[in-house]
Amino acid sequence: MAKEPSEGSMATVAERAPLTAERKVRSDLETKLPKPYLPRAMAAPDVDNVNGTWGHKHRNMSVLQQHAAFFDQDGDGIIYPWETLRGIRAIGFNLVAALIITIIVHVTMSYTTLPTWIPSPFFPIHILNIHKAKHGSDSGTYDTEGRYIPVNLENLFSKYACTMPDKLSWKEIWHMTEANRNAFDFYGWVVSKFEWGLLFFLARDEKGFLSK
Repeated sequence: MAKEPSEGSMATVAERAPLTAERKVRSDLETKLPKPYLPRAMAAPDVDNVNGTWGHKHRNMSVLQQHAAFFDQDGDGIIYPWETLRGIRAIGFNLVAALIITIIVHVTMSYTTLPTWIPSPFFPIHILNIHKAKHGSDSGTYDTEGRYIPVNLENLFSKYACTMPDKLSWKEIWHMTEANRNAFDFYGWVVSKFEWGLLFFLARDEKGFLSK
């Protein structure tokens, strides 16, 4: 007969670890979202959208591949710098910013996604291998195969969205990226700040908050 879990075995706060009280995790997720700990391969649900985005077509791609595929404008599975440039312009960045972002993205991500050891002068990003470009010191919302883990997204907000439960201020984003830093992962520290900074700049609301 299975034993009932003890009180201590289910506790999310430890008295001698003050950060566990400061950065609270949600204990009600299973009542709102089926198996929130289960990595989803093709959908990105949350507590308000248990099946993911309505009407979304996954095309049998991982969630991370779908995320990158926005920039694959000809649908051939390879993202070239000129496609990234057009995509970044389409989401609202000016030409100068788009050029800088494109260069950074392709210089840092292209080689790890190539199907060969030989570098390409065109710096393409192969969507099939986009999971190889995942960096450290991140939120853990994507796993190392490109699946989406709902509990990590929900805990990101429960831990760091202190002003509003479903929105992050710039100060809270900075706090979150600092807390997620892995030791000696200098590249991950910088890239995490860069990505969240771009997202905040692009998607913040009129009050200066980034919505979930």
